[in-house]
Amino acid sequence: MHPTTSPTSPFSTLHPSHLQANPLPGGNNVTTISLQDETDGVDDYEYFGPLSFGSQDQTLQIDFDTGSADLWVPVHCNSCGTLSQFQANASSTFQNMTQPFAVEYGSGSVTGTLAMDTVSVGLLKVLNQSIGAVQSVSDNFAYSPNDGLAGMAFGSIANSHKPTFFENLIPQLNAPLFSVYTTRNQTRGSELYLGGIDASKARGNSVAWVPVVSKTYWTVSMTGALVNNTPAYAGVVKAIIDTGTSFIYVPTHVMTAIFDKIPDIAPAHDYDNGFYVYPCDTPITVSFVLGAHTLALDPRDLNLGQYASDASGSESYMTIFDYSNGARVGFVESINE
Repeated sequence: MHPTTSPTSPFSTLHPSHLQANPLPGGNNVTTISLQDETDGVDDYEYFGPLSFGSQDQTLQIDFDTGSADLWVPVHCNSCGTLSQFQANASSTFQNMTQPFAVEYGSGSVTGTLAMDTVSVGLLKVLNQSIGAVQSVSDNFAYSPNDGLAGMAFGSIANSHKPTFFENLIPQLNAPLFSVYTTRNQTRGSELYLGGIDASKARGNSVAWVPVVSKTYWTVSMTGALVNNTPAYAGVVKAIIDTGTSFIYVPTHVMTAIFDKIPDIAPAHDYDNGFYVYPCDTPITVSFVLGAHTLALDPRDLNLGQYASDASGSESYMTIFDYSNGARVGFVESINE
C-alpha cells in the first residue's frame, strides 16, 4: 500500500539537502550499521548489528531499540546463556561507577552496575559513554541472537540518567538524525543509517514528517484509523515509533474499532486472546493517521499469515528519527512496499 496525503498537508520532497537537516559545525560523517534479521518461518523478530566497546574495540551484536534509552552489555554475567560478553578487564578505558543499574522492559529485565567506556561505530568513537555492565538478565534475553541493547529513544528516560550513545554521537554526524530500513524475512539486508538516510532504500521521493509530541520515547500523535478508506476510529492517542517490537500495539478500544470494520472477521478463540481471523480473500487496507498524514499498511504487514501459520513483520516504511525541527519522525515508502 502507499501513503496518502490531504491537499493541506503535502509530503516534503526527499532530496539530500533536506535529509541532512541542520548540519552541525564540524560534523561531516554518515555511518551505516548492517543489521541482521532474526527470522522464523515468515516471522521477523528483531534486528541487530555490530557495535564496538572498550580500548580494544571488542565487537558485540546489539539490538538498536527506539523504545528505550539505555545501552547495556553483559559483563561477568552468569545468567547470560549464549550471549557473548564484554571483557571489561581487557579494556584500559573501562570505568566501573559502582552504581546500581537496572532496566525493566515489557518482555524482560536486566540488572548490573553503571560503567563508562569507549563505544565505537566505524571510525566514530564516543569516549566515556555510560554503559550498563549487566550481571543478570531474564531468560528471554539470555538466549537472544543479540548480546546487548542500545536504547535509541531520548536520554530523558534513561535509567542511567545519562545521554544515549546516539545523542553523544550527534556532533560527529552530518545531521542529528538516524534512519532504519528493515527487510522482510531476510537474514541480511537491513540497516541503521547514522547521520542521514540511504535513499536507495526509498521507493518514493518524499517524506511524511510527523512532529514528536513528547521527547521521551519517539512519541507522535495518532488521530484516527481507516479500513478500506472508511473511518474506523477517530480520537487522539499517543503512538510510540518503536524499532524494538515486531508488532503494532494499540489500546483495546482502537483495535476493536478497526476489526469491527473488517468483513467476516471473528475471534481466534483457540489461538490466543485478542487475535482474530478473516477470510484470506477479504480485501483489507488499514491506515493510521499520524499527525497530518494518513499512512497505509502493506497487507503483508497487517496479518500474521494463514491461520495456524507464522507471522510477518512490519516493513512498509523506512523510518527517520530526527532531533532537529523540534524533533520529528519521517516515514518514507520502502522498496519493500
